[in-house]
Parts: sequence; C-alpha cells; structure tokens
Amino acid sequence: MKTFDHLNVIGLREWIGLPGLGIEQLMAKVDSGAKTSAMHASDIETFSQDGATWVRFNAHVGSLSKQRKHPCEAPLVDIKRIKSSNGHLQERYVIRTPLVLGDRCWWVDFTLTCRKDMRYRVLIGCTAMLDGQLVINPGLRFVQDKPQISNFVEG
Repeated sequence: MKTFDHLNVIGLREWIGLPGLGIEQLMAKVDSGAKTSAMHASDIETFSQDGATWVRFNAHVGSLSKQRKHPCEAPLVDIKRIKSSNGHLQERYVIRTPLVLGDRCWWVDFTLTCRKDMRYRVLIGCTAMLDGQLVINPGLRFVQDKPQISNFVEG
C-alpha cells in the first residue's frame, strides 16, 4: 500500500484565510471535482492601476444567515470560461492570492462568481489541492486548525 506521508490531510470542509485580500477566516468547501477554486463575489468591476488590469469586488465572507461583504482589489490574471455546476458556460475573472490553510500558505487562483444560493462561499478546487500537496479524507471535516494569517507575510 502506498502512503501519503509528505501530503497534508484535509477534510471536506476547512477554515481558510486569504491574507492578500484581508480576510482572516472563512469556511471553505473542498471540491475535488472542480479544477479551479471559486469565490462568491459581487459588484465586480475592472480598473487600470499602474498599467495593469485589476478587479474590484465584494467578497461575501458570511454565511447564508449572516451575510457580510468585504471589499477587495486584486490584479486580474485571466478570464476563464468555466462550466458551472448547473452545466452553463460562464466567463469568470480570475485572481491569484495567498491562501492560508492550517500552518501552510501558498498562491491560489480563484474565479469570481455568484454563489449566493450555495452554502459555502468558497470552493477549493483540485489545482489548489495539488499545489498545496493536500489529500482529502472525505470522512473528516475541519482537520486543520483555524488559520492565523498574522503568522504569514505576503509573498
């Protein structure tokens, strides 16, 4: 039997932090069926800064019952055509920002999309799991400690 001792174990739900966006703690759903990670965002608009295209948006960091918006800005890294869970093709803006999970921090691409009817505002896709050297135990939830983004310096 092969072992995965160099990989970090996560559950189907985990607490994450997004220090590049100023978000300390946010519950995320781990979704190995999604290639790219996704974040619930609204009021999305592009703007130019220092000759580069940026995107300004409100990240939704609360739950369905306690909705909170967090204003964010990030460089635009791509626009992708994504097939949503209901099978429709959508064009989505893509940003790249550091993600903190447990005691690890690495850069992750997120598509910005409307997830207002979804229980979890953030999905962690398989590309982020590969880059973070993560393995999922589907029988577990909240394996890693809540992130402490003050322990990480962006970069």
